Amino acid sequence: MARKERGNTALGYTYHVTFEINRWLMELKNPLIKALVIPVIAEAHRKYGFKLWNFCIMDNHIHVLITPDKDVSLSVIMKWIKMVVAIRWNKLHGVKGHLWGDRFHARMIESSEDFLRVFRYINQNPIKAGLVEQWIFGGLYHYLHNIVHIVPTFSDLLAQVFTADFST
Repeated sequence: MARKERGNTALGYTYHVTFEINRWLMELKNPLIKALVIPVIAEAHRKYGFKLWNFCIMDNHIHVLITPDKDVSLSVIMKWIKMVVAIRWNKLHGVKGHLWGDRFHARMIESSEDFLRVFRYINQNPIKAGLVEQWIFGGLYHYLHNIVHIVPTFSDLLAQVFTADFST
């Protein structure tokens, strides 16, 4: 059966992306496994170029709020991140096979209000799931502690919210 065609992901726009573990298993529950994902995102950032405005690594899925550079495909970035995390996860566990379930889901951000709504949703995701102690695996922790190797500075975030043109 042929793969369903992915919707249009235009270059240079901001997206809320989610991707899930195969069969929604809790393969990212261990904090050491969650910590494996952050360096992969940092490597992808250096390799491809994008702004990662927010992220949250949950037990069985990941959220990112991302703006690829104008000449970089969101699909290429996401494929690389998912592939490298899977390779490292499999090596760590001594297994072969799929880690990720379906393809990633992406929705284009349409306005500053939409950007802020998604930013807050990503921050609230672990709280609503009762995982408050794991909030360190999200962008808000990085902003509050000035850890800017994968998220931009707080002033860059404010500039995005107040000056970005999200119109399509």
